[in-house]
Amino acid sequence: MHLKAYQRSPEPRRRRRKPQTVLAGYSRSLAELQGRQASTLRKAAGRLVPRHPAQLIALGFVLAIAVGTALLMLPASATGSRGASLLEALFTATSAVCVTGLITVDTPVFWTGFGHAVILALIQVGGFGVMSFGALLGVLTARRLGLRSRMLAATETKSTGFGDVRRVLVGVLLITVIVETILTVVLMLRFLLGYGYTPGKALWHGLFHSVSAFNNAGFALYSDNLMGFVSDPWICLPIAGAVIIGSLGFPVLFELRRQYRRPVHWSMHTKIVLAGSAVLLAGGTAFLTAAEWTNPATLGSLPPGDRIMGGFFQSVITRTAGFNSIDIAQMHPVSWMGMDILMFIGGGPAGTAGGLKITTFAVLFFILAAELRGDTAVNIFGKRLSRAVHRQAITVVLLAIALVTGSTMFLMLITDFGQERILFEVVSAFATVGLSTGITAGMPPAGQVVLILLMFIGRLGPVTLGTALALRTRPILYEYPKERPLIG
Repeated sequence: MHLKAYQRSPEPRRRRRKPQTVLAGYSRSLAELQGRQASTLRKAAGRLVPRHPAQLIALGFVLAIAVGTALLMLPASATGSRGASLLEALFTATSAVCVTGLITVDTPVFWTGFGHAVILALIQVGGFGVMSFGALLGVLTARRLGLRSRMLAATETKSTGFGDVRRVLVGVLLITVIVETILTVVLMLRFLLGYGYTPGKALWHGLFHSVSAFNNAGFALYSDNLMGFVSDPWICLPIAGAVIIGSLGFPVLFELRRQYRRPVHWSMHTKIVLAGSAVLLAGGTAFLTAAEWTNPATLGSLPPGDRIMGGFFQSVITRTAGFNSIDIAQMHPVSWMGMDILMFIGGGPAGTAGGLKITTFAVLFFILAAELRGDTAVNIFGKRLSRAVHRQAITVVLLAIALVTGSTMFLMLITDFGQERILFEVVSAFATVGLSTGITAGMPPAGQVVLILLMFIGRLGPVTLGTALALRTRPILYEYPKERPLIG
């Protein structure tokens, strides 16, 4: 037996790490620690930086309003020696950026030429931003959908490059420039030839009212707005036409440009906006003309033809812009109630119009019709409506009603104005219309702040909320048992 077999094997020698190896290990550990710290800092910064499109849009409008407020507070913006106060400048800047038209000071008297230029720039930025953001949010919503849904959306809208952001922005800019240029020329010639304005004044008035009309802002360079032109079709009808075009929305205008000869190929969205606009324009014209036909303070003192034109103009303006060719304060209370409904509905999505949009109320109407008929699905123009849209429309409308009701009740507590006038003011601010019965300047500071918030929420709320609801759509892998409570 060999003794060598019982001997313990020698323990392996531990290798001594070289200094370079130790330093390399420490370097890797330090790099990992720094990487974790950087990742933590990025996550913390990500919580502060807005990522959702709704947050980015709101931030952009806030910055535009802040810049506009600062410019309007400059001594060169106001005619008086004291200049504009913070609240006056903030209210005007918000109204201009949100393309509303409500004012607390007389625009042609209080502001200088520089102030008018600032207001014009804010209107243009706000209007272009609304159309661009609305269209781009539609692109973003489509990108967040699944492949099948995107293909169906592209087929339904007859779009080949649905995600082409550059094409969307160029299209919005092109439509804006064409419409505003044509209207500027028409109004300038009318002011020059019909009213004896100098060429410079005619051009400035034509440009200002053209931008204000297409962007549905309602700002005017006259203390009585457009009441002095109630019988002039060369002023009222072109402005009404630009307002209608701006209120249809960029998606409708873009599709009409491509498919204007083939209505059968129009998407459900385009058909709803066009049909709803026609119904509301005709119904609003008939209603306002009949209600104010014998009112000597509005339409009653005009010839029959001018009464019809005045009713049509006010019907167009009520749903979208803030111009007025008749005295709103002297209208019948029943006219105010009808105008509340028209303002609340508004125009088409992704345009310069305000309100909750025609498509929202059309969806509710067709849901009601389908429920009354006992249909299992909501069908519109030969297409079945997605059930997710049902919930989105109901959510947007109920939240808007709650906001308008709460604001009206609050203003009734702090002011002595009647309920009819306050409701009209609140709906006008929330729908970013800009019409008023004359109580805006008489509101206390707290009331004017409420109107500022209503204009801001009303301009961004329906667009961002609708997009947020669409982007939150996700498949549900389970369902709860069904049960039906008693209704009615």
